Amino acid sequence: MRTRCPNCGTTLSLDALVAHDAAREALALAFRLSGQIGGALVRYLALFRPDSRELTMDRVARLLNDVLPDIQAQRIQRNGQLFDAPTEAWIWAIEQALAARDAGRLTTPLKSHGWLYEVISNWRPAPGQVVGTTEQPSQPRGSQSQMLAGLSLLEEMKRGGRS
Repeated sequence: MRTRCPNCGTTLSLDALVAHDAAREALALAFRLSGQIGGALVRYLALFRPDSRELTMDRVARLLNDVLPDIQAQRIQRNGQLFDAPTEAWIWAIEQALAARDAGRLTTPLKSHGWLYEVISNWRPAPGQVVGTTEQPSQPRGSQSQMLAGLSLLEEMKRGGRS
């Protein structure tokens, strides 16, 4: 079965996704993120796709691995300073990036996360906004746990452990 990401344009068969180390890692990383942050990151990855080709799964895994520790820590470092970066800040900054792209103020494909981190460093919660009540991205939820279990089962089957 062939799958195509509506945001980054990557097209692969489901078998290839499970068999490819970087693809499997990218899927596992993506499923560790819950709620709005996961969806926002998928849209953000599209900003790295060159016009002439699709993102490779190796690149997707690297991009996710670059930001995941900071998303989980809810803190970033920019220009030698630490900034709080709760889930709300990440979602807001990604929305800013997508709006800037749509308005022609952001040239794609992006080469690094620098633009996003600069925007996050300027994030301030709205007056009266309660920050940090969003579910932690590192805690899997029901269907996400099932998906990770399914990926583990597929990997085991690939190695010949089950049939």
